Amino acid sequence: MTYTTQQLIQILEQELRATWRGERILLSSAERIDNPVIAKAIDLQKVGKVFAYQDFRRQIHAYQRQHQVSGIIWRECTYSGKSIRYPELHNQLIPVPGDKEILMAAKETVLEFWREMTQEMNFWLAASRHRPITPESVEEFMQEAEWAEIDAAQTELFLGLCWGNPQEYQYLWAKPNSGCHRIIAAISEPSSIKV
Repeated sequence: MTYTTQQLIQILEQELRATWRGERILLSSAERIDNPVIAKAIDLQKVGKVFAYQDFRRQIHAYQRQHQVSGIIWRECTYSGKSIRYPELHNQLIPVPGDKEILMAAKETVLEFWREMTQEMNFWLAASRHRPITPESVEEFMQEAEWAEIDAAQTELFLGLCWGNPQEYQYLWAKPNSGCHRIIAAISEPSSIKV
C-alpha cells in the first residue's frame, strides 16, 4: 500500500512534533556546520533537531518521487460569503510529475472568482511597499502567469500569479525563472498585512 498525500503530511507533522519534543536528535550536527566559530556559538542540540527533521523530510520526498505521491493539497478560500476550492503545493512536500499541470488547470477558475469578487475594488502590487496598479496591469500579470492562488482577509483579497517551479516560486532567489506577483484588492487602502 502506498501512502497518500494526506498520510505523508500527517507523518511529517508527527515527526516534527517528536523532533521538537527532543525525541529525535542528530548527533553529527557539528560536522555539518563548516564554520567552527559558529558551531561553538550556537546550540547544537537545537541545530541537531533541525537537521534530523530535514533528513526525515528528504526521505519523504524520495518516497514521493519513487511512488509518484502528489504534493498537492486542496485549499478553500471564502470571501463575502462565496467560496472557491483550489490546489496548491503543500509547503513540506515536493511536486511530482503532473502536479504543476493540476495547478495550471485551476488557474481560470481562480481568476474567475477573483474577477467576480473584486469588481468594485482597487489593486496594489505587494512588494516591500504596496504600489497601486491598474486593472489592466493585473490582467497582463494574469496572462503571463502559469497558475494562480488566492487568499482572503476580512476586507481584502490576495491573488498570487505564479510561474516556474512550484517548489521554488515563493523565493526571491528563484527569479526570473520562478516567481509570483502578489496582488492585493481592497476597497480603500490595503492593511499592513504582509503578503
